[in-house]
Amino acid sequence: MKNLRKYGKSPYTVAIIHGGPGAPGAVAPVARELSKLTGVLEPLQTRDSLEGQVVELADVLKEHADLPVILIGHSWGAFLGFIVAARYPAMVRKLILVGSGPFEQKYADNIDGDRLTRLSEKERIEAINLIDAIDGASAGEKDRSMGRLGELFAKADTFDALPPEKEPDPLPVSEEINRKVWAGGKRLRVSGELLRMGEKIKCPVVAIHGDYDPHLAEGVRSPLSRVLKDFKFILLGKCGHEPWLERFARDRFYEILRDEIQ
Repeated sequence: MKNLRKYGKSPYTVAIIHGGPGAPGAVAPVARELSKLTGVLEPLQTRDSLEGQVVELADVLKEHADLPVILIGHSWGAFLGFIVAARYPAMVRKLILVGSGPFEQKYADNIDGDRLTRLSEKERIEAINLIDAIDGASAGEKDRSMGRLGELFAKADTFDALPPEKEPDPLPVSEEINRKVWAGGKRLRVSGELLRMGEKIKCPVVAIHGDYDPHLAEGVRSPLSRVLKDFKFILLGKCGHEPWLERFARDRFYEILRDEIQ
C-alpha cells in the first residue's frame, strides 16, 4: 500500500493523520473538505512499529509538505502527531488533536467497556466474540474481524451519525499494525513518557473533542493543560469520536478547522 494521498494543489500546508493504528483512509472526508482551502496531505501509516510510524510520517512531511506544516491527528493519529511535533518541532507550525486518546492511563481503563454498554445485546455479544476470536485467527481473518469490530465500535462512538460518504478508494484495516504499534503507544502512556513529550512541543496545540466520545475529554484537557505552553481545548456538544460524521457537530467542527488553518 502506498503511504500518501494528496488533495488539492501545492503548496501542501496541512497534513491529516488517520487513527487506528492500522485504519488508513478514515480521515479522507476531512482531507477532501479542507482541500477547498489549501493543499492537504493524507499520510497513510504502513509501518508496524511506533518508531517506524514516527520516522515514516516525518519522512513524508519532509518530502511533500510545505514546512512547517499544520498537523491534524485523529485518535491514534493525534498521539502520532504529538510525538512528531515533540521530536521535530521545526516541522510543525500548529498541532490539532481531534478525538485524541487520553494522555494518562487512568482515563483509559473503561473505554471499551463504555463502548460495549452503548451497543444492543446482539451487537455486544458479537463484539465480545470478535475480540476473543482475533487471537487465534489467521492473518486475513484477524483483519476482517478487526474491521467488523471497528464498525461496531464506530457505532458506539457516534452520537447521531450522518449518512456515510461512499469512499472511492477504501483501504483495508491491519490487525497486525494495530497490535504492534499500539503496544508501543500504550507503553509510552503508562510510563508517563508520552505526556512528558509535551514539554518539547513549541507550536500552538488545539484539541477538539466530542462530549459523547468514550475517550474521556478530561483525559486530554487536564494532562495537556499541565505540560503545554500554548494549548486550547474545544468541546463539541452532541458529538462522538469522529466529528465530521456527526449530524449536530459537523458544521461547527469544520468551522473550527477553517479558522485554525487560515
